[in-house]
Amino acid sequence: QVHLVESGGDLVRAGGSLRLSCVASGGIFRFNAMRWYRQAPGKQRELVATITSGGSTNYADSVKGRFTISRDNAKNTMFLQMNSLKPEDTAVYYCNADLSYSSTSTMYYWGQGTQVTVSS
Repeated sequence: QVHLVESGGDLVRAGGSLRLSCVASGGIFRFNAMRWYRQAPGKQRELVATITSGGSTNYADSVKGRFTISRDNAKNTMFLQMNSLKPEDTAVYYCNADLSYSSTSTMYYWGQGTQVTVSS
């Protein structure tokens, strides 16, 4: 059973940095893409960053140049380095990963979220 757990959320001042981690437990998995999403109060969950199994990355325009996504496949871990944080980055951050069990079967897994609060 795949279990994703995020950590690293905290209260920081604008301009500060945080590093989020997402660890997958329950075995060694060959995830396809892994992603960070976030959801601010009263808003829809939005995709922040994606990293493929090959290491290609993609970012939301709002975080380009400030956030960096990475992964360590050997440790089943994904990271999000967040620099130059802004109050509008305040949200619960969720990790997401997809795993193919066959050519026609792919499961998507979510973590429980970690709170990031950026004060002005």
